[in-house]
Amino acid sequence: MRSEKVMFFTEKEEEFANLLIKIGTQRNVAKVLVFLANIPEATSRAIERGTDLRQPEVCVAMRHLAGMNWVKNRDFKKETKGRPRKVYQLAKPLNEIMDNIASEKKKETSAHLARVKQLRNYIS
Repeated sequence: MRSEKVMFFTEKEEEFANLLIKIGTQRNVAKVLVFLANIPEATSRAIERGTDLRQPEVCVAMRHLAGMNWVKNRDFKKETKGRPRKVYQLAKPLNEIMDNIASEKKKETSAHLARVKQLRNYIS
């Protein structure tokens, strides 16, 4: 039997993920982002176990993160037969990712305020 080290969220990491969720980040994306921020790299299976997400949820989160250019992957050939595994890591520092999130939220807020202003014009 082989042994495997499984990483789990600390209370602080859970809080970080919950804050990301509260500002509008998808739950699975927030959890994967926080998980990858705390380790150099991980396989999809390690991410599933560490975030308590199912494989399709991790896949969707990875697709979103890759679309934002926040994560990169590489193939890792196992010593046994079978398909190579993908190993994921953040492509940008977490501070830069948080700056991107903040910028996006500012744009969203400005758009909402512009709509409110437009609504006020209908009242006047």
